[in-house]
Amino acid sequence: GGHDRRPLRCTGSALSVAIGLIEAACPQSSARVTLVVGGPCNVGPGMVVGEELKETIRSHLDLQKDNANAKYTKKALKYYTSLASRAVSAGFAVDIFACSLDQVGLYEMKVVADKTGGYMVMSDSFSMSVFKDSFRKMFDCDDQGYLNLGFNGKIEVFTSREFKCCGAVGGLSSLAKRSPAVAEQEIGEGGTCQWVVGSMDKNTTMAFYFDVTNTQANTMSDKHAFLQFQTSYLHPSGRKRLRVTTLSHRYSDPNTDIATGFDQEAAAVIMARYAVFKCENEDPHDVLRWIDRMLIRLVSKFADFRKDEASSFNLRQEFSIFPQFMYHLRRSNFLQTFGTSPDETAYYRTVILRENTMNSLVMIQPALLQYAFDDGPPQPVLLDTCSLKPDVILLMDDFFHVVIWRGEKIQAWYDQGYHEKEEYANFKSL
Repeated sequence: GGHDRRPLRCTGSALSVAIGLIEAACPQSSARVTLVVGGPCNVGPGMVVGEELKETIRSHLDLQKDNANAKYTKKALKYYTSLASRAVSAGFAVDIFACSLDQVGLYEMKVVADKTGGYMVMSDSFSMSVFKDSFRKMFDCDDQGYLNLGFNGKIEVFTSREFKCCGAVGGLSSLAKRSPAVAEQEIGEGGTCQWVVGSMDKNTTMAFYFDVTNTQANTMSDKHAFLQFQTSYLHPSGRKRLRVTTLSHRYSDPNTDIATGFDQEAAAVIMARYAVFKCENEDPHDVLRWIDRMLIRLVSKFADFRKDEASSFNLRQEFSIFPQFMYHLRRSNFLQTFGTSPDETAYYRTVILRENTMNSLVMIQPALLQYAFDDGPPQPVLLDTCSLKPDVILLMDDFFHVVIWRGEKIQAWYDQGYHEKEEYANFKSL
């Protein structure tokens, strides 16, 4: 050891042993592996950095330029991908709780949690509530004393012949099962009609992408399309449960009915997940250009405007805030790597693929609330410097952080202790 060396950690080997134990003892059953890690692996398979502290762990720039301290990354990614495949085959989830001020190799290990549906939590220290509360929540039970979890889940999709499934994005893996419902185009985990989810809970969300193959059927307004999800999983009691969800929708006119029923918030999250998944295999700059093209296509189809007259532009209410979401998505940490470490990027990208629509929207476009004496309940305000006023308190929530900003006048009163005096009870409540 010594002060100039990192503590030796053989995390990759330890994870392989844990996966091997479940493979041998209880495959295809209610089980999970939880990895609690406080530093980078630097010994054996899966190592991401050397033993000496003078060797810094890789950054995004190192990965782009293939610098010397990124020499372990490709081998580590290959190794953790093989561990993920073993866990998927045995039908269980692998969770990662990473708590450290420095990087721990989450960028390389991410694939294990992503493919198996395991939880991923990143924090600065094991003493912080993010780790403690998240870890404790895993063991929450229902009224009967069973964990609020499902294990070794399998999701299968069935469609009517006019459309097919391109794939899914979320904490799942393809089982490579072909059927008439499988589209030629692949999005996310594609080329299959069945996926495995190592673990799921009541908040688990996945995004499924479909392609209309019989475009002539669209003109038949009386024709209905059918979609069915069959989700089976092991309940903690040991019983196998099957939930069948069947949807029926009438084919609509592309120009009128689609606009009326367009859910711009869900569409923004679906686009964000697709874009984040593309970043895994494509240059982020190409993904940004792809988002721009998709937005231009949407707006040119559904907006009213006269050529070369900017003032004539009008976008229907159902689409009005979609461009705003795309603007914030382009600038977000999910697509931009400037100022973040590879581990942070890996964590942010995993979380947005798992959370529900409202939480994902807050990640894309943070919520900014204004508290003032004469406003009553807090008011949402623009993410702009014009919202910084001397007599208000602003609260910003971007899902990962909550930031409170006090105006100049409010801060002065706070420094003078007005909030502790009885005659200023309304200031204290504010």
